[in-house]
Amino acid sequence: MLRTRRLRKTESIRRLVRETKLSVDDFIYPLFIEEGVNIAKEIKSMPGIKRYSIDRIDEELDEVVTLNIPAVLLFGIPSDKDDTGSETWNDKGVIQQAIKHIKEKYPNLYVITDVCFCEYTSHGHCGIICDNDVDNDATLPNIAKQVLSHVRAGADMVAPSGMMDGTIQTIREALDGAGFYNLPIMAYSVKFASSFYGPFRDAADSAPAFGDRRTYQMDPANRREALTEAGYDDYEGADILMVKPALSYLDLIREVKDSTNKPVACYNVSGEYAMIKAAALNGWIDGERVMMESLLSMKRAGADIIISYFAKEVAKVLARK
Repeated sequence: MLRTRRLRKTESIRRLVRETKLSVDDFIYPLFIEEGVNIAKEIKSMPGIKRYSIDRIDEELDEVVTLNIPAVLLFGIPSDKDDTGSETWNDKGVIQQAIKHIKEKYPNLYVITDVCFCEYTSHGHCGIICDNDVDNDATLPNIAKQVLSHVRAGADMVAPSGMMDGTIQTIREALDGAGFYNLPIMAYSVKFASSFYGPFRDAADSAPAFGDRRTYQMDPANRREALTEAGYDDYEGADILMVKPALSYLDLIREVKDSTNKPVACYNVSGEYAMIKAAALNGWIDGERVMMESLLSMKRAGADIIISYFAKEVAKVLARK
């Protein structure tokens, strides 16, 4: 009889033959930075996650650095919004000031910026509106302006999330033209119009004022289209390809991983986080074990990088082992 259980008998042998392992080095921690002062505001739909003003952000960053998490992903919530999201390229805007603060005080922390408009526009959509839809080509020049403003402030990497066609080529040309040849791009290559984003919209004040984002974010039913999107971003010069969300799209993490030699990221999004937190708070699941198992599934599927609100908790669990 074949006895595969021989290699499961003790924790020591399980450790020796374990195929997939999580490391703190796998994680990026998202941060919400709100314009203003003395803000440390809990996000009700995301227990344990807060919005911070720049003068309070060190409360979070000190712990991130102590836990040896290598990178943060910044999202800004400005005090003023307009129909173009012009605060995104304001060199004195909330994200630009946050970048400068972080790079001055925590020079070894890798700073990635989300490049989009939904948090900055009065209508909550990801670009210039024309005929009740986002005008793809009219939005591209503003993406370039936003990126260059972030990079001038000191960002180490940019992560465009708006799903506009031609975004990666536009950014690469803008960066190269300004002399930022070595600045990498993490593309939200496969981003679905998902219902798992709900808590994020509370966190970032980014819910659309009308309609939805299905004309530019992907249909969750489409697999071949996802690979097409990833292929375009790869060709246009993205350095890292991302799949978002993660848990319901593990198959596509694997397929994107198999289709490229570039690193693959996934975003363990707010709804995935909130479901585990809510069930754990109600005593329905072991929150820590479910957290670790779900994140392990993303790594096993092929993710080299995991963007997760659980990053600090995972780092603490891993430090105990």
